[in-house]
Amino acid sequence: MKKTTAAAVTTAGSAGLASLLVTVIMVGLGERIGERFLPVYLVAAGATLFAPSILNALDNFLSAIYSIPGGWFSTKFGYKKALLYFNIFAILGYLIVIIFPGWISVIVGSVFFLSWSSLSMPACMDLIQQELPKNRQVMGVSIHSLIKRVPMALGPVLGGVLIDSFGITQGIRLAFIIAVFLGLLAIIIQQLALKNTVSPEVKQQGFPRILPWHFPRDMQIILAADILAKICSQIPYAYVAIWAMEHASGAHISATQFGLLTGIEMAFAILVYIPIAFLGDKFKRKGFIQTTFILYTIFPVLLFFGRGFGILLLAFIVRGLKEIGEPTRKIQIMSLAPENQKALYFGAFYFFRDVVVTGGVFLGGWLWVIRPELNLLVSMLFGLSAVLLYGFAGKSE
Repeated sequence: MKKTTAAAVTTAGSAGLASLLVTVIMVGLGERIGERFLPVYLVAAGATLFAPSILNALDNFLSAIYSIPGGWFSTKFGYKKALLYFNIFAILGYLIVIIFPGWISVIVGSVFFLSWSSLSMPACMDLIQQELPKNRQVMGVSIHSLIKRVPMALGPVLGGVLIDSFGITQGIRLAFIIAVFLGLLAIIIQQLALKNTVSPEVKQQGFPRILPWHFPRDMQIILAADILAKICSQIPYAYVAIWAMEHASGAHISATQFGLLTGIEMAFAILVYIPIAFLGDKFKRKGFIQTTFILYTIFPVLLFFGRGFGILLLAFIVRGLKEIGEPTRKIQIMSLAPENQKALYFGAFYFFRDVVVTGGVFLGGWLWVIRPELNLLVSMLFGLSAVLLYGFAGKSE
């Protein structure tokens, strides 16, 4: 997998991105080993049922906060220095949870260990858009997205085994110890392989001021539809593990089985990127993006009726297949952004999306406390709204 990716990226003229993608696997694996089980850990550590929503809201809010300064910092000071700082931030977060076990430590530590992904995304998308011709850009994004899903598939399986073997508290601590080791290894590779080249013109640029009404109209429509779809996904997100392990199944679903479901989800996400890498540049982007919004909507429907392992398996397969429109959506955003400002506009897009979605996360926690089924029903309504908005107003390209 790593050799294939490196070859593809080198062909595009960017060996630096190949090195970055290798470390994406390492950092991502460290993050994903324990991430899906943190809601269960919070409740087991004595937090209220609203605590998973707080963590999920922090995830979205911090992703938003880090998007613009992350893209700006990496552009102004270079990948090498930026990745060093953000890796150190992530490691500090893991150490907080390792040294001070408890649900408050997870909330505090998440401020640090949720930072890394938001830094790299705008810069990677800009590099792909610049280095690849238009008829290869979806393929480039597909390779990047595929690489990101490898640790998403493997991490929860390893985390489930750790938790079933050592218990939820010790299992999470061991997962974060592994994350620290992988983070340090990633720093070494990045500092040895990446060059820190920044043009004088970029160094003289100030901090950007980009607001949604500065976006082109078609980008505003994608932003609105993506917000609705993301809220659909995030309303139940923090409670999926609790639903699957305690509510939905007729028989007991173990942590290992839930990790397996998540691994299957990511396996289908990875598999769908292979045909999209070849087909995404040959057909209109709107069809792929709209299919993603439809699959977002179907997932909570299947969870709602998921009273056994078979339906849950189908639900997680659907959630994996929703990645079918992810590469085309990212390229569509980049293509609509002004020249020479694409990374900044991409970061701004994610900033405003995730800030709004954070409110939806709190809505999900409130709905769950009232009734878990209500959480899923409202999620469906947001997904349907995204489908209708983009279907009628989205640009066909």
